[in-house]
Amino acid sequence: MARPRVRLVVTADDFGYCPRRDEGIVEAFLAGAVTSVSLLVNGATAESAAELARRHQIPTGLHANLSEGRPIGPACHGVSSLLSPEGFFLGKMGFREAVAAEDVSFSEVREELEAQLSRFQELLGRNPTHVDGHQHVHVIPGVCQVFAEALQAYRVRFTRLPLERGLGDCTWLEAPARAFACSVERDARAAVGPFSRSGLR
Repeated sequence: MARPRVRLVVTADDFGYCPRRDEGIVEAFLAGAVTSVSLLVNGATAESAAELARRHQIPTGLHANLSEGRPIGPACHGVSSLLSPEGFFLGKMGFREAVAAEDVSFSEVREELEAQLSRFQELLGRNPTHVDGHQHVHVIPGVCQVFAEALQAYRVRFTRLPLERGLGDCTWLEAPARAFACSVERDARAAVGPFSRSGLR
């Protein structure tokens, strides 16, 4: 009996972050080490990265970002629960803490996700092949439901579920990194239901 084929997807995140990273990602794709990329549409080099993706026919998804840099949606025009007083996202831990404290408006999360999906369409001329979250923001409780609904509206069927078993036992990871990895896995387990109900795989 033939064994079922397993398809390995190797995605390079943070495409559009800076020129050197983009060049390295393209080089890895052309060498066959990477099979797809996830584009930061609010990244400094998003436009040139999108051009590289088109030129080299790289399967490209959206790296939804709610934690680093500046927004591209309505939040960029005023005060928002997603932003610091200086107009930047709250950071990897700052965003998580704000969500946990119920200081984040999920309608503003939805607006920013939709703005990033729309910007992706402008840059690539199509919907993303997949959408995942920068620093795994897409699996945070509350955010994951909004994320799943936005992807369903844009007919995106694929995301990433960061279930990395055993990271809590990795003694080579420093305690803060280990705690973060464990919290991401815990959130990812809780996100399975909302993702499944929205038809995400």
